[in-house]
Amino acid sequence: MNAANPFSQHAAPVDSPLQRLDARVKVVAALLLILGILLTPDSAWVAYPLLWTLIGVLAAIARVSAWRLSRLAGVALPFALVAVTLLFTTPGRPITALAGLVITDAGLARFMGIVLKSWLAMHVALLLSLTTDFNDLLDALAHMGVPATLVAIIGFMYRYLFTLKDEAERLLRARAARSGVMPGLRPGGSLLWRARVAGGMVGNLFLRSYERSERVYAAMLARGYNGRMIRHEPVPLTWRAISLGAIPVVTVILIQIIVRW
Repeated sequence: MNAANPFSQHAAPVDSPLQRLDARVKVVAALLLILGILLTPDSAWVAYPLLWTLIGVLAAIARVSAWRLSRLAGVALPFALVAVTLLFTTPGRPITALAGLVITDAGLARFMGIVLKSWLAMHVALLLSLTTDFNDLLDALAHMGVPATLVAIIGFMYRYLFTLKDEAERLLRARAARSGVMPGLRPGGSLLWRARVAGGMVGNLFLRSYERSERVYAAMLARGYNGRMIRHEPVPLTWRAISLGAIPVVTVILIQIIVRW
């Protein structure tokens, strides 16, 4: 199955320094960067532009547009809105009221901190995805001691997303081929009818995806799959790779020291 990167149209060139860096170093550095972002105090507003500048520099080294990366990272913002209740439930000095609920300064700082941290952390995750081949990423996790079962689950989950996408596209094409539209008439029926059709399509999608996954698994067994994925032998880490990976981590530590000074 094709396991192409879903962000391949935005991917970094092969010859970028960040692309050539060892995947294990990039994984560890990305995790430490995300940890540093999450540990940033909520009200340390000067830290957020500094962290974004650091990510922008890394994106420039990888030859990825920082602005495009920021737009892609916006996918995390709707999930961060679940923390909106903190605006009203966090004790602090009242600053305004909304629909009878009082918004406090501490609640606003905490909510904005969560939103900004989620957005910046998504930057790091996307940059790792854009500069690391997925198979190299799985190899790095396996060589770092992550349980083989967990690595296999991640790999299969990623690859079966494309199977699910293919089946969904087939269902949509079949629906379009069977949906004649008369000029001047609104296609489809009532909202309840549309919901029933959508529910049937979702159920059909599940069954077709399950059947196709069984066929894929049978094909894997026929080709010698024994429950373990073949991994490349790990390349010895060099001090140069470790030093390059340590630079952004040290920078985050310095930012944390500065905002807490």
